[in-house]
Amino acid sequence: MKIEKLAGIDVGSNAIRLLVANVITENHGANPSFKKSALVRVPIRLGTDTFIKGIISEENKLRMIKAMEAFKLLMDIHGVQNYYACATSAMREAKNGIEIANEIFENTGVKINLIDGKKEASIIFSTDLFNIIENNKSYVYVDVGGGSTEITIFSNGKIINSKSFKIGTVRLLNKQKSFKDVWENMEVWITANTQNLNKPILIGSGGNINKIFKLSGKLIGKPLSYIYMKAQYQFLKHLTFEERISELDLNPDRADVIIPATKIYLSAMKWSKAKKIYVPKIGLADGIVKSLYYNNL
Repeated sequence: MKIEKLAGIDVGSNAIRLLVANVITENHGANPSFKKSALVRVPIRLGTDTFIKGIISEENKLRMIKAMEAFKLLMDIHGVQNYYACATSAMREAKNGIEIANEIFENTGVKINLIDGKKEASIIFSTDLFNIIENNKSYVYVDVGGGSTEITIFSNGKIINSKSFKIGTVRLLNKQKSFKDVWENMEVWITANTQNLNKPILIGSGGNINKIFKLSGKLIGKPLSYIYMKAQYQFLKHLTFEERISELDLNPDRADVIIPATKIYLSAMKWSKAKKIYVPKIGLADGIVKSLYYNNL
């Protein structure tokens, strides 16, 4: 038996995550097992800076440097042998994103790669997603982040089409901007790419859909219905921000973004005519670890 320690760092628009995993292999590396050793989430909301001001603030830059110093120490303590860190839309779109990535590397030795939506989707596809997909069914995979939403259509076990939309939970909190065009583009694209599919099923990923699934009390592997998602959206909207924290036990940085996230998933279900959504609890950090192991980065 061989045990390898790998780590993935996901610098998102709403939070930053570190996942440390044990990769256990037997029989010359066949069928490796990936076991989570540690998961740390730091609520640094870079999207608020980028999507309103266009740059990451000095305060959040310093918080990021401290977070990466902490992640470096944790990786050392866990004996991590290899890691990969990537940043998505908030840091990628910030005018000072590259400059901050360089400064973080100089101060901590942690190299952050700024990736686009296509790269993000390909990393997520390194997870167990293809184990869920059945060859004789059609799926609409929707990954909702703080800055963007990645949508991929699967049919007969293959990717038919994929697109990244500049609509995310943190971005939608900016009430000064209209997202009418993006909503319309997403509706047209989903409708056009799913109209010939037979009973498509949604697969959702992201912190918010994981939380919605947890609140449902459903058993892992069971789907949520369109009717449930619609009712949950109305229920969440009628609660105040404080009530979502006290009654639903949500973190403050989850309590505001969960409503726009639910709207995105619900809209995707409506436009694709999907009656149910599966929540396999996969994410970018999981994909990073698997991509690292298989040398796909």
